[in-house]
Amino acid sequence: MTTRFRGVFTVMITPTADDGSVDLKALAEFTDWQIREGIHGLIPLGSTGEFLSLSDEERDAVARTVINVSAGRVPVLIGTGAEDTRLAVKLSQDAQKMGADGVMVIPPFYCTPTDDELFAHYSAIAGAIDIPVMVYNNPATANVDLKPELVARLATIDGCDYIKESTLEVTRVRDIVRLASDNMTVFGGILGFESFVMGAQGWVAVASNIAPGPMARIFELAADEKRYDAARDLYLKWLPVIEAVGGQAYVAGSKSLLRHMGFQSGAPRPPRLPLPIERDQHMKKLVEDFGLSFTPSFVRA
Repeated sequence: MTTRFRGVFTVMITPTADDGSVDLKALAEFTDWQIREGIHGLIPLGSTGEFLSLSDEERDAVARTVINVSAGRVPVLIGTGAEDTRLAVKLSQDAQKMGADGVMVIPPFYCTPTDDELFAHYSAIAGAIDIPVMVYNNPATANVDLKPELVARLATIDGCDYIKESTLEVTRVRDIVRLASDNMTVFGGILGFESFVMGAQGWVAVASNIAPGPMARIFELAADEKRYDAARDLYLKWLPVIEAVGGQAYVAGSKSLLRHMGFQSGAPRPPRLPLPIERDQHMKKLVEDFGLSFTPSFVRA
């Protein structure tokens, strides 16, 4: 297997306008800013992108916008998870036709599939496209836990070349590297620095919505330069921001921080609510303390 993707990939928010509609101009600005700030890759339509709260037309528009604005400068993986295998296949095929570099696929999140059903699900998706699949393990939201032994089995599927491992067990990264490193490249999900130490070649990060440059630099220091002390120091410096968008605040918290940075992020879509006033003020203080700001390069019409 040739590793095409490495580094920190932002699992992107989906900005909305005051009327609640998807703001594609803001999304274009955000995409370009992420790349200019040094991010290694982008993933729209993940959990942080509220993919289950978007219509088919909105999902299509978000994917096309990010792919077109990126224009090959960084890899773009599209979130194509669905409960129905046939829909996940179609969404993945659509992503390939749009020019995506890969897809990220969370398991079916309601039917609690068996290991054999999961193997069939990912086989069907990978077999229908020519771009890589990033398997997405997030048991807290998907109701499915892809344990290392199952991941090693999924890694035998041609095209299932990556995994986003989103648990707080860094030993998962260790074991996937040990069991499947010849066939699958590991990206951390919740854990970044800790995953790099265990051999992960990337991080699908929420905090890089806010600070793409510093998050990317943590990876470069650890994985490329092997300067683990410097990487840990930078990681600990930014830990308050990373923790601020952890847990259930990953959407509302990210949008609050970005709004205080000067970006039109909009509000989360229901049933999610904006942060309470006290928590929002905490986000404002973080922005001030870290000197965060959004600097668009596009001029709005």
